[in-house]
Amino acid sequence: MKYSSIDNKLFIENRKRFVKKLKANALAVFNSNDVMPTNADGSMTFVQNSDLFYLSGIDQEESILLIFPDAKDAASREILFLKETDERIAIWEGHKYSKEEASTTSGIQTVYWLSQFKILFKTLMAQCDHVYLNTNEHTRAVIEVETRDARFVKWCRENYPLHKYKRSAPLLHELRAVKSRLEIDLIREACAITAKGFRRLLGFVRPDVWEYEIEAELIHEFIRNKSRGFAYSPIIASGFNSNVLHYVENNKQCRAGDILLLDVAAEYANYASDLTRCLPVNGKFSARQRKVYDAVLRVQREAMKLLRVGNTLEKLNAEVGEIMQEELVRLRLLKSSDIKKQDPKNSLFKRYFMHGTSHYLGLDVHDVGSFSRPFEEGMVFTCEPGIYIREESLGIRLENDVLVTRKGPQDLMAGIPIEAEEIEQLMNSGK
Repeated sequence: MKYSSIDNKLFIENRKRFVKKLKANALAVFNSNDVMPTNADGSMTFVQNSDLFYLSGIDQEESILLIFPDAKDAASREILFLKETDERIAIWEGHKYSKEEASTTSGIQTVYWLSQFKILFKTLMAQCDHVYLNTNEHTRAVIEVETRDARFVKWCRENYPLHKYKRSAPLLHELRAVKSRLEIDLIREACAITAKGFRRLLGFVRPDVWEYEIEAELIHEFIRNKSRGFAYSPIIASGFNSNVLHYVENNKQCRAGDILLLDVAAEYANYASDLTRCLPVNGKFSARQRKVYDAVLRVQREAMKLLRVGNTLEKLNAEVGEIMQEELVRLRLLKSSDIKKQDPKNSLFKRYFMHGTSHYLGLDVHDVGSFSRPFEEGMVFTCEPGIYIREESLGIRLENDVLVTRKGPQDLMAGIPIEAEEIEQLMNSGK
């Protein structure tokens, strides 16, 4: 791991909150993610299962967390199982957790090697009534490979068919939606690293630069600041591709007169940030680009005000739709007369603004949480309105990360340039 050590108080408190939601005499199991293969003997970079990390801070493959608060033996109430290292692994793969290091990281006193799991699990299954198993239940998830969790669910049900099985996901969705102070600090650090990357670009973007060169500048800045890299696949979209919501090819040359849409952000210690900014490739917005840009910025500022305690994503999206509608009329993209006759279930503004305004942010860039749950202090959301005019090859989206507090929304990216004049000034200051 590149990041600095995290106070294990975070994981100890997370487990305490999780335990309070379990049924009596219940055992919960969490598996690390797999190391995903590519071809031949290749593999992808390991990324830890968010739920296991949330509850333990363990950032290593082939790890299992077991929580059994009513176990007869106090030493069995929290157990970590880790991949056992040896001289060969140390030579080929490098350092792995020792039992002592894993205990220090997680705050869990009982640590075993993974080879001991099945024997100990059998003993504990004889004591418990309920078993909580973990699955990815994000509403937007598309899963076409069998995960380590899925394999474990299958194995567990086959070997212990008479236990009462429960889902951990609803409990974790509820808990993870509200961030603690330590989590917010980690998200702030991810935002700070993102800010450094964006400012680096302001003196770099120019006509004829390639999108992948911009990507290279960002990854350099992110990694040198202890980030693993991008929190998600970077979107570096110039010209017409600024209208493609999830454009990730990043293989076009930026031309003078183009808008460059950058949806790029760093992670830090597995916590995500999420930023979108738009730059004029030649350092100066055209009159039309500026009108659309300012319209989106006005919508974003109004939308941020709605990220307040008690509101919901459903209500926020509806209110932002009304605000966006007015801006689209000003831009002469919609007519007031047509709006009056529109189908309320198919609002006309969606021709130009087809995605939601906000999503939860945390260990995952599209973090877990309910769209109907009222906002609470400690929740973190993106705020990202956009206007996409395909016939003009012009797409503008602006996105900041916002913390909900009792005193109102707190912009975690307030220090990242967003005003058109400031962006133009910074892009041209070195010329």
